[in-house]
Amino acid sequence: MRDDENTSGAGKPAGGPADGAQSEQQTPELEALRDRIDRIDEKLVELLNERAQVVVDVGALKRDSGIPIYAPHREAAVLRKALDRSKGPLPGRAIEGVYRELMSGSFAIEQPLRIGYLGPPGSHSHAAAVAQFGSSVSFEDLHEISGVFTEVGRGHVDYGLIPIENSTGGGIVEALDAFRDYAKDVSIYAEVQLTIRHALLSNSQPSEVQKIFSKPEIFGQCRNWLSTQYPKAELIPAASSSRAVKMAADAHEEDAKSGVAAIGSALAGQLYGVNELFGDIEDNPNNITRFLVIAKQAARPTGDDKTSIMFTTADKPGALVSVLSVFDRAGINLTHIDKRPSGRENWQYSFFIDAQGHKDDDGFAFVVREAAAHCKELIVLGSYPRSSRIL
Repeated sequence: MRDDENTSGAGKPAGGPADGAQSEQQTPELEALRDRIDRIDEKLVELLNERAQVVVDVGALKRDSGIPIYAPHREAAVLRKALDRSKGPLPGRAIEGVYRELMSGSFAIEQPLRIGYLGPPGSHSHAAAVAQFGSSVSFEDLHEISGVFTEVGRGHVDYGLIPIENSTGGGIVEALDAFRDYAKDVSIYAEVQLTIRHALLSNSQPSEVQKIFSKPEIFGQCRNWLSTQYPKAELIPAASSSRAVKMAADAHEEDAKSGVAAIGSALAGQLYGVNELFGDIEDNPNNITRFLVIAKQAARPTGDDKTSIMFTTADKPGALVSVLSVFDRAGINLTHIDKRPSGRENWQYSFFIDAQGHKDDDGFAFVVREAAAHCKELIVLGSYPRSSRIL
């Protein structure tokens, strides 16, 4: 039975021949619809391969011209056109998912890409990297955020993906500090927003779960659900949610009656062979993490961009206000501001801002120069397409 029709008899136990005959019962109308699907599939495969042949030619031109294989401005344009052309009934999220995998396959044809991320495998950073680049590229666990920066800077991976901000926890200090240390080696190339979903994963039955592994922060994010569904379960902290899922897999393999579960990503469950018992168990369904893609090259304008800037103010009264006022007078909206110790002098801070617009837009470079006059140091970290959709 085809996957796109696999709803007949769902959830029913297997029976004898009569049950099987009932589940496979076909009508002329159903068979006619299946024939239509087969004919459409045939055309789809033909068109996909026709598109892939053009991609081969594009890849050859890019390699000869030294043009980057992954171009965020082109990706944004392709997705926007696809979503604008779609009249349903497929939802936009499904259309985008198809196209991201299609572009991922195109990367593999043009030139295999290596994407560095903050591990371990199955982490939310890994999930964000897969959601952004698809499953046809290579992913490298670089263990630490600073490792992602160094490996992109050295050219050992083509692109890196790092978490920069969480809607509930705020800025990611390790990422901000890494920009302070490696800002001149890389450029922000794109941004990704991912809804953080937690799942209860176990190879035991739901009623058998007695111990649950996960990060302490994740226990906090699922507190209400856990207190309702598993008030007596022992909550055991782990270094990461991915590690927790691996621990649950190992414990069940050693003892099938261990009653061990983990809270982690669905991707981690797939990687480590642990079943998803319950999905979306987080108390706040609007928990979103913003990730940045970093590269050696700069992204081209799209007309809907952000620019991230890091600066250290001059040691004078009102210096920060003076910098921010430059953008205010120019009518440039600042969408985010954060700060970290500069690492050079006590009580001196590096500020991070996101401004709407691209550094190559008319007038933007002048505004940056004017702001820099009030700073000890100002570095444009990158301009990139604004993420308008949450994956």
